[in-house]
Amino acid sequence: MRVLLVEDNERLALLLAEGLRRAGWQADTGGSLEEAEAALATGEYDAVVLDRGLPDGDGIDLVRRLRHRPGSPPVLIMTARGEVAEVVEGLDLGADDYMVKPVSLVELVARLNAAQRRGGRGAAPLVLGAIALDPLSRALTVGGAPFDPPPRERTLLEVLLRAAPRPVAKETLEARLAGLDRAVQPNAVEVYVHRLRARLGQAGAGVVIQTVRGLGYRLEAAAAGEAPA
Repeated sequence: MRVLLVEDNERLALLLAEGLRRAGWQADTGGSLEEAEAALATGEYDAVVLDRGLPDGDGIDLVRRLRHRPGSPPVLIMTARGEVAEVVEGLDLGADDYMVKPVSLVELVARLNAAQRRGGRGAAPLVLGAIALDPLSRALTVGGAPFDPPPRERTLLEVLLRAAPRPVAKETLEARLAGLDRAVQPNAVEVYVHRLRARLGQAGAGVVIQTVRGLGYRLEAAAAGEAPA
């Protein structure tokens, strides 16, 4: 799961991000509304944790904008502004949860997980070829059998599957891989795409990873007679 943490206190943001990673969340950080918008424009997130007092405005402004965007992730406000009227305002304008600082890491993780359960309830699996991804549990299957590739290959597959049939830029894939633990080498995407193609082919997944020249990669169902990869 991937979360965008929008917090202008850099030390707090880094501490929370590290804690979230240990809890199984891939955490990206931003310190302003502008950085949050840029991250949301180039990446896919399962949740946003948002401060209100940001250098370039109130986080509520972002909540307002996201509320009108189809497919926007749940937004959890985490702020020092805890008057009843402020809490009500945040929830009424579209926030999925409202937390008043200080917030423990354990509580933050629990609230993120709860938001995911609410958002994923009843959602249909993503299916392409013989692959199916449960959007809530993130369980992957091929032909009904569990499919569990290594973390970096799994990340690539999830990103491509969620975007299909749209292509995903190589830079976006690099950012997702780097977010797992460390910076990736310049040719890392090509290496992991090659490995994932082989693994999908061996599993009979019925899909192909197409190279989109000058952009990145796209996941498609294999055509009749086409060798899946």
